[in-house]
Order: sequence, then structure tokens, then C-alpha cells
Amino acid sequence: MSSENAEGTDRQDPVWDVVVVGAGPAGASAAYAAAVTGRRVLLVEKAELPRYKTCGGGIIGPSRDALPPGFELPLRDRVYAVTFSLNGRFARTRRSRNMLFGLVNRPEFDQALVESAQKAGAELWTGVTVSRVEQHGPAVPDRRTVAVVLADGRTVLARAVVGADGSASRIGAHVGVKVDQVDLGLEAEIPVPPSVAEDWAGRVLIDWGPLPGSYGWVFPKGNTLTVGVISARGEGAATKRYLEDFIARLGLAGFEPEISSGHLTRCRSTDSPLSRGRVLVCGDAAGLLEPWTREGISFALRSGRLAGEWAMRVAEAHDAVDARRQALNYAFAVKSGLGVEMGVGSRMHTVFSRRPGTLHALLTGFRPAWNAFARITRGTTTLGELVRTHPLAQRALERMDR
Repeated sequence: MSSENAEGTDRQDPVWDVVVVGAGPAGASAAYAAAVTGRRVLLVEKAELPRYKTCGGGIIGPSRDALPPGFELPLRDRVYAVTFSLNGRFARTRRSRNMLFGLVNRPEFDQALVESAQKAGAELWTGVTVSRVEQHGPAVPDRRTVAVVLADGRTVLARAVVGADGSASRIGAHVGVKVDQVDLGLEAEIPVPPSVAEDWAGRVLIDWGPLPGSYGWVFPKGNTLTVGVISARGEGAATKRYLEDFIARLGLAGFEPEISSGHLTRCRSTDSPLSRGRVLVCGDAAGLLEPWTREGISFALRSGRLAGEWAMRVAEAHDAVDARRQALNYAFAVKSGLGVEMGVGSRMHTVFSRRPGTLHALLTGFRPAWNAFARITRGTTTLGELVRTHPLAQRALERMDR
């Protein structure tokens, strides 16, 4: 993939319609949504692509449905079975005739998304770090413009900016994003011989862990197993022990990980802003992910697409009042969809933290619960829609809430 950097750019260049900061799934989706309409879109990424991200790489139905038209998923495996266990005990495997979800390697997936944005007309700069954005001051020529200040001191001008620069987002800090829940995920990419890989093909493991709100996973991707755990921040040593014990229990301790990594996930507060002036945030930068499973790819793709669509309208706004109106419309679109899902997910996380055994028993012993899980992963419903429309699910969650 050809990449460009900003070395030849000076401050007199024409103003971009939209500048997107961060080329993960959220940023690439935002850049695609804006560029496909013919706008001048710049996508800025601090790393060189492809680059690794700590992530299981599960592509559930809502993720698949949010992809650009004609996008070919670089799937490493297709999942038809899930083994659930409760801290290594009471394991039971549930199977489906239809595919539940797919598994990807993030470097390949993210690069393919960026290439889609480029084909739609977005320009890509890699190896470029954004230090801050300014909406007032000498770098800003007028009230319709945002100054994106690069780490080397150069400035790029835009009519609208989308922050998609991850959970430690500088753009999110500018907007004032607030978080309620922070978790630590640890992961190892473990190459295994074909005989071991064959045992895992088409099947994932989800283990409800020993720490409140924790769980582990094994996602097969050819001759590599992605093995990880997640738990609340502040339990770093215990989370590391959980991963070590988990790997040993699976009989994988004798295989050397190719990559070991960690990552903090951050879930937004319900009153957290999603914009400031002509700057919008999406994906991890906005704290948008499902609080129970901490699934973030579908939230990144969906919020990125919305951010790109509304950033175009912000870019067209001729005054601060109109820009504010468009930004509020973006916030409403996010909150009415993803926000509802996050609200139910937060309740599920609270219940799960207190009663992991109950949820394990439901998923492994109560067919309607497994059917609901399968429908959510396939994308025929969402967690929020399920609780809203099914009285049995409402009553079960309310009972466990007590």
C-alpha cells in the first residue's frame, strides 16, 4: 500500500474538508464515509502500516454489516462452536449449523479498511503524530477552520476533524471525553503445530475468570492461537497471573508466544461529550465499546461511519450554530443506537461481576440463552434490542440486577 507523509506540505495548502486522526477501524470507516461523497479527506496515522493491535479480532454480525460495500474480510477462521468454562471448570461446548462470527488478524483487517478509504478518495499520511488540535488562536484563520498541529510543529487545516486515535486519545482529551470503566487486556499470539491448531479450528473458548468481571478467550487463526484475558484496571498482577494460569491450563505453556501485549480499554460515561466545536470523536477515542465483553470493533466501525457522515455536514456548516447543530445530531445518532447497547452492556457487566456462575449456567444449560448469544454474534439482533423487545430477557436481567 502506498503511503504518503506530510514532508512536502506547508501551511498555505488548501483546507481539507475532513481530517481523520487514527487509521484503525473507526478512523478508516470515518475516512471512507466522508471520502466516498467526493470530499477532500486526509487520514493521519502515527504508525507505519500494517501494525499490530492487542485485540482478539472477532468480527460479529454488526461489524460485518458496517463494512464498506464489497469489502472482502480477510478471515483466518470461521467460528461454529463456543466452549464456555467457569475458571477452567464445568466446560461445555455449544455448536451452531451457521457461522457465529469470523476471526481476523488486526494488521490485515485494518490495512484492508484503510485501502478501502483510499480507493474512495481519502489521502493517507503515515508516520505522522498529531500533538493537538486548535479551534482558536493564531494558527486558525477563521471560525470555520480547525488547526491540526503535528508533532514536528507543522499545521494542517480542516473544516472538520474526526478523532479516532485510540483509548489514550489526544483528540478525546480536547473534546473532554470522560470514562466510567477502565479494564486491562493482556494477550499472547501463540504459534502452534498443525495437530494443535486442528483441535481448535472453528471453535473458540470463553472462560469466565476468577476476578470480578474478568474472562479469557482463545481465538484460532490458522497455526496461531490468540489467547487473552481481561479484567479491571488496578488488578494488573492478578490479571497477569490469570493469563499465565490460563495458558498453562490449556497445555500451551510450552509454546513460545510470537507477540505478548497489553492494552487498556475505556468505556465512556453516559454524559461524556462526543464533540467540541468542529471536532468529533468515535471508536475507542470516544470510549465507545460494549462494557461487558469489551467488544470494540463493531462500535468502532459503526461510530466511525456515523462520524464520517456527520463530519461532512459539520464541514459544510457556515457558522458555529450550524456546526453545533450537526455535532449534536451526530451525538444523538450515537447515543440512540450504540449508547442503548452500552447501557444494557453495563448492566450485564455488573451482573456478571457478581454472578458469573449464573450466566455460565444460562449459556450452557438454557437453550434460549444460547440462541440469544448466537443471534447477537450473527447480527440478527443486539443486546439492547433483545432486552427491549423480549419480556423474558427483561425479567431475567431485572431479577439478576437485584
